[in-house]
Amino acid sequence: EVQFVESGGGLVQTGGSLRLSCAASGLRFDDYAIGWFRQAPGKEREGIGCISVGVGSTYYPGSVKGRFTIASDNAKNTMYLQMNSLKPEDTAVYYCAANLMRRMCGPHPLHEYAYWGQGTQVTVSS
Repeated sequence: EVQFVESGGGLVQTGGSLRLSCAASGLRFDDYAIGWFRQAPGKEREGIGCISVGVGSTYYPGSVKGRFTIASDNAKNTMYLQMNSLKPEDTAVYYCAANLMRRMCGPHPLHEYAYWGQGTQVTVSS
């Protein structure tokens, strides 16, 4: 059984940093493009980054580029999302998932992703 577990969320002040973790079991991270997503109350889930270790691909949308960085530890089968210069609008539940349709990262639709974890809450206070 494939399972993703996100952790590391919490409450942080504007301008602060957090590092989220996404631990996977049942599959190898480096065989897939792994995406990070977030969903704020009343808003649609959006992609905020992707890493595909096996093909050396990464992607960040403009809203987080330069502030968020994804890294992976293949030995631990864990992926990390380092978030710096946090803003109140970054408040959301953060998720990771695997793209089952392609290995290159990009602004791909949500239906291509599977194995969603339970998410971890990030709250940025102003």
